[in-house]
Amino acid sequence: MNPAKKVIVNTGFLYGKMGITIFIALFSTRLILNALGEIDFGIFNLIGGIIALLSFINGAMIIATQRYLTYSIGSDDKQRLKSVFSSSVILHLIIGFSVVILLELAGLFLFNGSLKIPPERIDTAKFIFHCMVVSTFFTINAVPYDATINAHENMLLDAVVGIIESILKLGIAILLVYAESDKLVLYGVLIASLTILVRIAKGIYCHKKYEECRINIRSYLQLDLLREMMAFAGWHLLGLLCAVLKQQGFAILLNLFFGIVINAAYGIANQVNANMSNFSRNMVRAISPQITKSEGGGDRERMIRLSVFACKVPFFLFAFFAVPLIIEMPIVLKVWLKTVPEHTIIFCQLILVVNLVDQLTVGLATAITSVGRIKAYQTVIGLVLIFNLPVAFLLIKLGLPAYSILVSSIVLELIIGGLRIWYAHNIVGISTKDFLINTIASSLLTLTLAGILAVSVRFLLPEGLLRLSLVFITSTLSIIFLSWHLTLNAVERERIKGILTSFIVDFKKLKTVFNTKNVSI
Repeated sequence: MNPAKKVIVNTGFLYGKMGITIFIALFSTRLILNALGEIDFGIFNLIGGIIALLSFINGAMIIATQRYLTYSIGSDDKQRLKSVFSSSVILHLIIGFSVVILLELAGLFLFNGSLKIPPERIDTAKFIFHCMVVSTFFTINAVPYDATINAHENMLLDAVVGIIESILKLGIAILLVYAESDKLVLYGVLIASLTILVRIAKGIYCHKKYEECRINIRSYLQLDLLREMMAFAGWHLLGLLCAVLKQQGFAILLNLFFGIVINAAYGIANQVNANMSNFSRNMVRAISPQITKSEGGGDRERMIRLSVFACKVPFFLFAFFAVPLIIEMPIVLKVWLKTVPEHTIIFCQLILVVNLVDQLTVGLATAITSVGRIKAYQTVIGLVLIFNLPVAFLLIKLGLPAYSILVSSIVLELIIGGLRIWYAHNIVGISTKDFLINTIASSLLTLTLAGILAVSVRFLLPEGLLRLSLVFITSTLSIIFLSWHLTLNAVERERIKGILTSFIVDFKKLKTVFNTKNVSI
């Protein structure tokens, strides 16, 4: 399968997985909440939230390990590929044990009156905490295998495992409904066991499927490479940590100055944004290995071409949903939540704009990561992200409304976009002028025209589901049409046409084979 077609197929697998898992998750959550009750459900999510704060470590490590694995695959250096995998196994064992020790020490403090948990459920909460610590250790040590699967672009396996995992979680939710024992303890044990089982299954698959996973660590471990990977992951960790601090810092500032109700609005906005971001994030995830393989293979021109493409397509995938949501946010929230907390509408609208700005240059971040020179880039971007907090504090102190912190975040996101373009020019060699005209300007023109058409529909019809549907249809069709003619260049259009034609030919071949078998029967 050619690389371009593989990207489209892998994107399809990831979207299929996302659609099925979201549907199952929504139903499972409802069953679990009813089975556990509000208090036990709250305890589980509280403890899970504490451990989830360390998830950015996993994110940094997956990016780092995948970068080195994919680069080695692209350069066809099997010896280095085995060394990268060996080094990553050792690295994640060290991180895993360190995190377990850190969490257990933190647990001594957290369960000594810091967390507001009913006294009669403290022992149960401690047990759940230990279960999650164990599953976290396995999750961290599965990173080399997850990175290997991503580096080899095996998104079908990722999708199948993700769907099976979701179905098993639904089974656990149904089991809880009929369980007679302590349901919180049972839920904690089963979820931890499922996490461990999935990680072990992926490890066994990789050992059987990929040669680099079947090696002697002593033979291939390189201390210099291990130190290099640790440094690379460390700089990525800095960037992700700054992003987490920005998000959590906003929540704390809003709570201190405006109370708990505003946190509900901010939480809903983040949930909406996270769900919408999956559509563009999956596209970036599908194309990232090809970008790094091109760099590893010495094809810088193709790497730049794919990186620019990875700015355009994810931006429009996000815009498909963001534009109509921004326009019709009041009715969407009313249908979804029924009772909408104050400020939720404006928070949701602004946070989607923040992400739209980010998507315009997201492909450039992948290009910079592929080259590997990320120290200065991650430091500067991290500082701008952290700068959101003093700016937000100043705005609130000046008496401006709560949503002003997201307005300032849009401005700072524009600055981050400019910095990405500058670093991409200096590190990767991307033409600033060409990118500003053919990607930024053309994308914004497409977005503006599509927005005007969708807003026109909004003003012509009364509020209701009919108007909501027509706004979505108008926005989506106009973005597809305008992006095709205004944003995509001739080479990109021809490549997409070729991929679609290839799919049609493959479908006709399958149809012919199927019809032939029927005739034979």
